[in-house]
Amino acid sequence: MTINIPTLLTLLRIAFIPLFVLVFYLPYEWAYPASALIFGLAAITDWLDGYLARKLDQTSDFGAFLDPVADKLMVAVALLMLVDHHGDVFMTIAAMIIIGREIAISALREWMAKIGQRAAVSVSSIGKVKTTVQMISLLFLLYYQPLFGLPVYGIGLILLYVAAALTLWSMLVYLRSAWLVLSKA
Repeated sequence: MTINIPTLLTLLRIAFIPLFVLVFYLPYEWAYPASALIFGLAAITDWLDGYLARKLDQTSDFGAFLDPVADKLMVAVALLMLVDHHGDVFMTIAAMIIIGREIAISALREWMAKIGQRAAVSVSSIGKVKTTVQMISLLFLLYYQPLFGLPVYGIGLILLYVAAALTLWSMLVYLRSAWLVLSKA
């Protein structure tokens, strides 16, 4: 297995997780913006590793496996920390929807790959929109403090609920695609 630049960026994203957790829980006023910065850097490396893998023709099976794992770890950790620190029942439900969908769709993709139908559940445009809204919401929730008079945390909460709704919608799209393939078999 060759470690290339995109894979190194993915590994860096995983390495950010302990630092991200540590900074978030520091008892300083700057901890929230700093944890948001780390999360934002991780999100940028997610986009950058995919872009570079295609641009430099450095895609690999290991990278294709590791990239979504890194994404799901970072998002799950962020959601758990936010629920722990600021959570109410609605934030908890949204986090459960997002994390539960990630587990279910990962399992579905693995199963579809085993039966040679992985392409039936490849990333859809609604999945990409969901991920974008989710990342922005988490960035805002982590930042927490008002910015230029904007209620960043409140906006983040609204976007989290939108992301949870998009999460359910995208899960239905993937399940429908899988069902169409399986019902023909």
